[in-house]
Amino acid sequence: MKTPLLLVLTVVLNVQCALSLCPHPPSKWCSSLDSALQCGVLKQCQESNFTRSRQTTDHVEVVLYYESLCPGCRMFFTEMLFPTWLMLKDIMSVTLVPYGNAREKPDGQKYIFECQHGELECLGNMIETCLLNMTDVAYQIIYCMESSSDVIKAAKSCVELYSPQLNWDSVMSCVKGDVGNQLMHQNALRTEALKPPHQYVPWVTINGEHTDDMQDKALNSLFTLVCSMYKVQLMAIKSESFIESCTLAFLVQFYWCYKSTSRSPNNKCFYFFQGPKIPACGGGKKLYRSYCNNE
Repeated sequence: MKTPLLLVLTVVLNVQCALSLCPHPPSKWCSSLDSALQCGVLKQCQESNFTRSRQTTDHVEVVLYYESLCPGCRMFFTEMLFPTWLMLKDIMSVTLVPYGNAREKPDGQKYIFECQHGELECLGNMIETCLLNMTDVAYQIIYCMESSSDVIKAAKSCVELYSPQLNWDSVMSCVKGDVGNQLMHQNALRTEALKPPHQYVPWVTINGEHTDDMQDKALNSLFTLVCSMYKVQLMAIKSESFIESCTLAFLVQFYWCYKSTSRSPNNKCFYFFQGPKIPACGGGKKLYRSYCNNE
């Protein structure tokens, strides 16, 4: 028993010594040969690079069509899409299209937008659209906003937290100006061009396609879906271990906001939890679906 114990202690002490001499954060350990040597992770970095060299450029393309204040959109993005992207961004790409069930009307050279959840949602959609066009950390900022109790009020502080160099006035200049208006028009065109047409939000496409089965799988475990669709053999690790890791399921339940007026009258939300309708919208319970209709 003494020999294995000494071996374990030796390994632990060596790792601790290496990390104590490491001047770099974990995200930079494999950024160069020097940093890998200093941090004692050369072997792991080499294995990681070998794995990536075997991967193709055919990322799984996930596009989310959503609204900034839709409860289901917020939950899907913060509890499913964003965490999955953090873990699998080497093999998946994400595109966000903030528009959802909104409508646009031409007004001269510009457009007027009407949103399902009112003017504040239009503002949230516009802020997030401008951020996507202005910074490489837009996903982090939008996650910060959507996971806050007040999406709009959190926007400025989230920008300051994740992108201090981005001036808030420049964001609002985009929001209130021609650039933001045209960017939102592009979101409208992209949403209206969906085939099949979207019926609710969140609406997810994978590699440009949408089916009911694909939507259900994305909402139940996007992680597993992306792994199953990634068409490459990972040669640097055992395929069994990769497949096993890809079977992790995120048991999250979602609200949906429906576009069609036939789902419920008077633009009310109804939650569905395997049957009974509960006439409520919002609240702390995570029920399976809520359908929020346009007027």
